[in-house]
Amino acid sequence: QVQLVESGGGLVQPGGSLRLSCAASGSTFSINTMAWYRQAPGKERDWVATISNIGYPYYRDSVKGRFTISRDNAKKTVFLQMNSLKPEDTAIYYCNVESHGMDYWGKGTLVTVSS
Repeated sequence: QVQLVESGGGLVQPGGSLRLSCAASGSTFSINTMAWYRQAPGKERDWVATISNIGYPYYRDSVKGRFTISRDNAKKTVFLQMNSLKPEDTAIYYCNVESHGMDYWGKGTLVTVSS
Protein backbone atom coordinates (compact mmCIF):
# COMPACT_ATOMS: atom_id res chain seq x y z
CA GLN A 1 0.00 0.00 0.00
CA VAL A 2 1.08 3.54 -0.78
CA GLN A 3 -0.29 6.60 0.97
CA LEU A 4 -0.17 10.00 -0.71
CA VAL A 5 -0.58 13.45 0.83
CA GLU A 6 -0.79 16.56 -1.33
CA SER A 7 -0.05 20.10 -0.19
CA GLY A 8 0.49 23.56 -1.63
CA GLY A 9 -2.92 24.46 -2.95
CA GLY A 10 -4.60 27.78 -2.32
CA LEU A 11 -6.01 30.96 -3.80
CA VAL A 12 -3.91 32.79 -6.37
CA GLN A 13 -4.56 35.61 -8.81
CA PRO A 14 -4.43 35.03 -12.56
CA GLY A 15 -0.83 35.06 -13.73
CA GLY A 16 0.41 33.88 -10.37
CA SER A 17 2.27 30.73 -9.35
CA LEU A 18 1.84 27.82 -6.98
CA ARG A 19 3.94 24.77 -6.22
CA LEU A 20 2.16 21.57 -5.31
CA SER A 21 3.85 18.74 -3.46
CA CYS A 22 2.84 15.13 -2.93
CA ALA A 23 4.64 12.97 -0.42
CA ALA A 24 4.41 9.18 -0.63
CA SER A 25 4.72 6.79 2.28
CA GLY A 26 4.22 3.10 2.88
CA SER A 27 5.44 0.62 0.25
CA THR A 28 7.27 3.23 -1.81
CA PHE A 29 10.20 1.12 -3.01
CA SER A 30 8.33 0.00 -6.14
CA ILE A 31 6.84 3.32 -7.26
CA ASN A 32 7.08 3.70 -11.03
CA THR A 33 5.37 6.71 -12.61
CA MET A 34 4.11 9.69 -10.63
CA ALA A 35 1.46 12.01 -11.96
CA TRP A 36 -0.94 14.85 -11.33
CA TYR A 37 -4.60 14.97 -12.29
CA ARG A 38 -7.20 17.65 -11.70
CA GLN A 39 -10.95 17.87 -11.44
CA ALA A 40 -12.72 21.14 -12.07
CA PRO A 41 -16.19 21.79 -10.60
CA GLY A 42 -18.81 19.79 -12.46
CA LYS A 43 -16.26 18.08 -14.70
CA GLU A 44 -14.48 14.76 -14.90
CA ARG A 45 -10.99 14.19 -13.55
CA ASP A 46 -8.37 14.98 -16.21
CA TRP A 47 -4.75 14.05 -16.53
CA VAL A 48 -2.30 16.97 -16.17
CA ALA A 49 1.25 15.62 -16.17
CA THR A 50 3.29 12.47 -15.61
CA ILE A 51 6.93 11.89 -14.77
CA SER A 52 8.56 8.54 -15.41
CA ASN A 53 10.77 6.71 -12.94
CA ILE A 54 13.79 8.11 -14.77
CA GLY A 55 12.47 11.65 -14.74
CA TYR A 56 11.00 12.06 -18.20
CA PRO A 57 8.00 14.43 -18.14
CA TYR A 58 4.79 14.43 -20.15
CA TYR A 59 2.17 17.20 -20.16
CA ARG A 60 -1.33 17.84 -21.43
CA ASP A 61 -1.25 20.49 -24.15
CA SER A 62 -3.03 23.18 -22.14
CA VAL A 63 -0.32 23.31 -19.46
CA LYS A 64 2.80 22.90 -21.61
CA GLY A 65 5.21 25.77 -21.04
CA ARG A 66 3.44 26.80 -17.82
CA PHE A 67 3.62 23.73 -15.55
CA THR A 68 6.68 21.69 -14.60
CA ILE A 69 6.53 18.27 -12.98
CA SER A 70 9.53 16.95 -11.04
CA ARG A 71 10.29 14.27 -8.49
CA ASP A 72 12.68 13.61 -5.64
CA ASN A 73 13.07 9.86 -5.46
CA ALA A 74 15.02 10.00 -2.22
CA LYS A 75 12.17 11.87 -0.54
CA LYS A 76 9.46 9.95 -2.43
CA THR A 77 7.91 13.25 -3.44
CA VAL A 78 6.51 14.62 -6.67
CA PHE A 79 6.09 18.33 -7.36
CA LEU A 80 4.05 20.43 -9.76
CA GLN A 81 5.30 23.96 -10.34
CA MET A 82 2.46 25.97 -11.85
CA ASN A 83 3.19 29.35 -13.42
CA SER A 84 1.06 31.82 -15.39
CA LEU A 85 -2.04 30.37 -13.80
CA LYS A 86 -5.40 30.95 -15.46
CA PRO A 87 -8.93 30.82 -14.04
CA GLU A 88 -9.50 27.63 -16.04
CA ASP A 89 -6.76 25.95 -13.98
CA THR A 90 -9.09 26.10 -10.97
CA ALA A 91 -9.61 22.54 -9.76
CA ILE A 92 -8.84 19.99 -7.11
CA TYR A 93 -5.41 18.58 -7.96
CA TYR A 94 -4.77 14.92 -7.21
CA CYS A 95 -1.51 13.07 -6.96
CA ASN A 96 -1.30 9.61 -8.54
CA VAL A 97 1.40 6.96 -8.45
CA GLU A 98 1.68 3.55 -10.06
CA SER A 99 3.26 0.73 -8.14
CA HIS A 100 3.22 -2.96 -9.10
CA GLY A 101 0.49 -2.26 -11.63
CA MET A 102 -1.79 -0.58 -9.12
CA ASP A 103 -2.82 3.06 -9.00
CA TYR A 104 -2.85 5.03 -5.76
CA TRP A 105 -4.47 8.43 -5.21
CA GLY A 106 -4.19 11.25 -2.74
CA LYS A 107 -7.18 13.13 -1.38
CA GLY A 108 -6.43 16.24 -3.39
CA THR A 109 -5.56 19.87 -2.83
CA LEU A 110 -7.71 22.76 -4.04
CA VAL A 111 -6.28 25.36 -6.39
CA THR A 112 -8.40 28.44 -7.03
CA VAL A 113 -7.31 31.03 -9.60
CA SER A 114 -9.35 34.18 -9.22
CA SER A 115 -8.98 37.92 -8.92
